[in-house]
Amino acid sequence: MCIAAFLQVTVIAQKTFDTEAYRPQYHFSPKEHWMNDPNGMVYYKGEYHLFYQYYPGATVWGPMHWGHAISKDLVRWQHLPVALYPDSLGYIFSGSVVVDKNNTSGFKKGPESPLVAIYTYHDMAGEKAGKIDFQTQGIAYSLDKGRTWKKYAKNPVIKNPGIKDFRDPKVIWHEASKKWIMTLAVADHVRFYQSTNLKDWTLGGSFGKTEGNHGGVWECPDLFKLSTKDGKDSKWVLLVSVGTGAPNGGSGTQYFIGNFNGSVFTNDAPKETTQWLDYGKDNYAGVTWHNNPGKRKIFLGWMSNWQYAQTVPTEKWRSAMTIPREISLEKNTGHYQLISTPVKELEQLRKKIQPTLLELNTSYPIHLQELLLQFDLAKAGKEDVGIVLENNQNEKLTIGYHPGKKQFYIDRTGLSDNQFSKDYAGIHLAPRISENEILKMHVFIDQSSVEVFADDGSVVMTEIFFSKQGLNKLTLLPKKEVGAALIDGKMFDLKTIWR
Repeated sequence: MCIAAFLQVTVIAQKTFDTEAYRPQYHFSPKEHWMNDPNGMVYYKGEYHLFYQYYPGATVWGPMHWGHAISKDLVRWQHLPVALYPDSLGYIFSGSVVVDKNNTSGFKKGPESPLVAIYTYHDMAGEKAGKIDFQTQGIAYSLDKGRTWKKYAKNPVIKNPGIKDFRDPKVIWHEASKKWIMTLAVADHVRFYQSTNLKDWTLGGSFGKTEGNHGGVWECPDLFKLSTKDGKDSKWVLLVSVGTGAPNGGSGTQYFIGNFNGSVFTNDAPKETTQWLDYGKDNYAGVTWHNNPGKRKIFLGWMSNWQYAQTVPTEKWRSAMTIPREISLEKNTGHYQLISTPVKELEQLRKKIQPTLLELNTSYPIHLQELLLQFDLAKAGKEDVGIVLENNQNEKLTIGYHPGKKQFYIDRTGLSDNQFSKDYAGIHLAPRISENEILKMHVFIDQSSVEVFADDGSVVMTEIFFSKQGLNKLTLLPKKEVGAALIDGKMFDLKTIWR
């Protein structure tokens, strides 16, 4: 194809994405077909790599591949060819990628450091035959900045010890022990493996059989060290997703904060405590980027829920990712918790430097928006504060806070396109952690999703939504003037990434 023809096809595709029903306008989504978990997120030489679970044959889950995209700014993405295909050992399930700077693997043959992917093989034939050892761990490597991949000839590098759920390796370099550490989800807990070369692994300790939420199988772990904002302390953080049992039903991601010595993770919180990264229905299997510049820890999640992910009313594609978020550590009421905030790179999407100033009792036309709101709860009294998104078909989505119950909520019951799953419509809740009388809400609205960062990111809610007609009108709660409850309201119009 000549360059002119290619550019014409690209423009046509972008116009389609710009107008396609429910297509996210600034979240990552596949061009077509099925996508789920983010995989292998790694930064190398100016490029953020995003791999993801992908089935190029349909809009529902199928034989898993690793899709691939890159970005220089975490906002606009370039789709690349499929990176990893299924082979005789099985489908390519979730995993991670590391930059092998010191060539511990011995794979290096040219100027580039090897990028080494560590992933789960899922032998579907073995599963159908009734075996339980159908999941193993394999590796592949790239010597051209992630453009092409070669699988290791001696795969699998970790065989299955006789456990049905044995998957989703997340690998990091542990400086203190000078070893690679793999955190692996094993049924109802995680195990830690150690290696000096990414090929030969030995089992260390385990964590979680009696701690955290066990409403579903543990999946997609992530282990990393995080410093406090003042740099005076640091802790190890362990993320673990569960396919069922989240606070509002279905999929969710819990986290633990404690210490790790290269083999054993010790949780600081009591065993009965469960901390959730996101209380919305639609943030699952998220992990962080390896090797990103500076000390930032950047997270990305799959924006859906296994209760209805395969039945949502999109046609050519299914699923999107959350906006990237920076994870930080903060002590609150004597305990550490994770804070999630939108990455600063998203500010380039704002159409104007100056925002629209919002008032109560006024309706505003909306499309793609970012909101920065502050409410004085003392002045609001018993009235809910928040926002309502509506259209001319009497559909609405409410995002609010109930002072009496000290709960945030997202109400999807007012949307008509909700028949695809009995688990979709509902009012979903999150507890407020802060005691401050001033409540803050940072909200991102896309074609079919809302992400709420409350009280500077101490509480987060992510939800997808579907309306027969786009939600194009916004009003603030309380809908009547209540003692100047709104003390600050700003709204930015956002650009689409397809233009």
